[in-house]
Amino acid sequence: MKITIEGADKDFAEKLVALAAAHHAELTVATVDTNWTLERATRFLRSLTAGARRFAEMVIVDGDGYIDADRLRAAIGKLNGPTVALSRTIPRGVREGWWPEGISAPITPVYDPDNPSWHKIIAYEMASENVPVFRSAVTALATGRGASTSAEPPIPWSGDAPSAFAVPPGWGSGDDVPLVMLDEGGTHAGADTDSAQQQDS
Repeated sequence: MKITIEGADKDFAEKLVALAAAHHAELTVATVDTNWTLERATRFLRSLTAGARRFAEMVIVDGDGYIDADRLRAAIGKLNGPTVALSRTIPRGVREGWWPEGISAPITPVYDPDNPSWHKIIAYEMASENVPVFRSAVTALATGRGASTSAEPPIPWSGDAPSAFAVPPGWGSGDDVPLVMLDEGGTHAGADTDSAQQQDS
């Protein structure tokens, strides 16, 4: 009997090996490291748009892994643009081979427990074990000592957003970069073109 297991964590793999040995089975266990490392965290932050990176840094540094959504809105403005960029980085990283499939999103929304059916986001958080790794990544990028030497272009938003950061139908892009128009007098920032019906994530 030959058994092959892929993606098993260490504890599960050890139990399987012991079980297989008891039954004289040939067992191959291929483990996949889905932990956030300094290199992966640095790549993640570098790949974000400016607004999304500021969002992430506030969660990591200012909030030490947990920050109220209202505090983020006060500093950044509408959050649907940054959160979409954050969510799209994970599948892009899998496609590019930056990290394995199954890695967890480093920043996740916290919903209001008093209104579970409304799905109102009251905060954003990062798992405590990931905060030191991402803090080191923030420092590395700030001092020019990133774990990777090649810069990655920001991820454009095509309008569809996976996971908990999905933008409900009818919402606009929420792009966190203001429009810039050119004319003979120079440049000036365009007005926010989002409709009054748009809401923050």
